[in-house]
Amino acid sequence: MFKILIVEDNTTFRQLLKEIFRNRFASVEVMEASNGKEGLGKIESFGPDLIFMDIQLPGESGLLLTQKIKKDHPETTIIILTSYDLPEYREAAHQYGADHFVSKDSSTGKFLSLVESILSDFNSASSHPESRRLA
Repeated sequence: MFKILIVEDNTTFRQLLKEIFRNRFASVEVMEASNGKEGLGKIESFGPDLIFMDIQLPGESGLLLTQKIKKDHPETTIIILTSYDLPEYREAAHQYGADHFVSKDSSTGKFLSLVESILSDFNSASSHPESRRLA
């Protein structure tokens, strides 16, 4: 089963994303965390395949968390979320190891198509394990 973790301190936005994913992807399990510490704990217990990471979290930046996660779990796809779609944020997200960068103002369709694409790649790799790329 494909697993998504949403690490976001804005409760309304986090729960909206969770509901959108649950309604659209019945076979996907979705968990949530409201801060970095909770997110790190859920990564270890839940083992997500995809993480939506807010760039600004209480306690620790989403960029630093992304770097830590990628060090221990390079196969996990991380999408940085931000309210500020600035070139310097995009560059920083890339430097810290994020796979994608999405503005919170993006349409629901953008979030869904991104998850569909990642899910398709995951399903393809699962059905053909010999074709998995090594990180």
